Amino acid sequence: MQSKPAAPAIEIRSSDTARVKRADFAREQASRDARQFADWVVDSGDSQGKPFAVIDKANARMFVFDTGGLIRGATPVLLGSARGDHTVAGIGDKKLSAVRAAERTTPAGRFVASLGRNFRGEDVVWVDYDSAVSMHPVIRTKDRLQRLASATVKDKRVSYGCINVPAAFYTAVVLPAFTGAEGIVYVLPEIRSVREVFGSYDVDERSARQDSDRPSSAH
Repeated sequence: MQSKPAAPAIEIRSSDTARVKRADFAREQASRDARQFADWVVDSGDSQGKPFAVIDKANARMFVFDTGGLIRGATPVLLGSARGDHTVAGIGDKKLSAVRAAERTTPAGRFVASLGRNFRGEDVVWVDYDSAVSMHPVIRTKDRLQRLASATVKDKRVSYGCINVPAAFYTAVVLPAFTGAEGIVYVLPEIRSVREVFGSYDVDERSARQDSDRPSSAH
């Protein structure tokens, strides 16, 4: 009796078993760190189905994404004048006049953010309420507006720690993203590494490692 021919081996491709998820930046320009990090947020599901923003502190830019990782907008931002990824203990209880220059940091980390009001009754997105760090429209002074328009990152380090956003961007992008729901704000570090702060991974490296560990055929 003639035996049946062996079934051909079927190659298992990574796309068939573990599809990599990525953030969609559309046509927005972004640093490698910002892109890799946003990809990790989407691939890992770290934002837990919430809209999220990634603040690239080293380049003073912010990217806002919807719940699926599609970009809603990007903008330059003003940040804390002092370099540092830490929060000074008790900073939220100090008057602005008492905050020393070295304490004016925008802390790095993952923050569950929501709309609220500051002590002047103005609409803000509270990033870290206890440390009095919020995201709000830029104060419309000549100096602040010129700094936002500057191509020099150093010019954008001027606040006491809050994230200053162009007023039109705040109205058109930030408010719709955070209205009716909490969102996640990720502030990338400028001294420590991204992986150290977030425990994140490079999506491409992870995918390549999974491919190398997976058998190339099955029957």
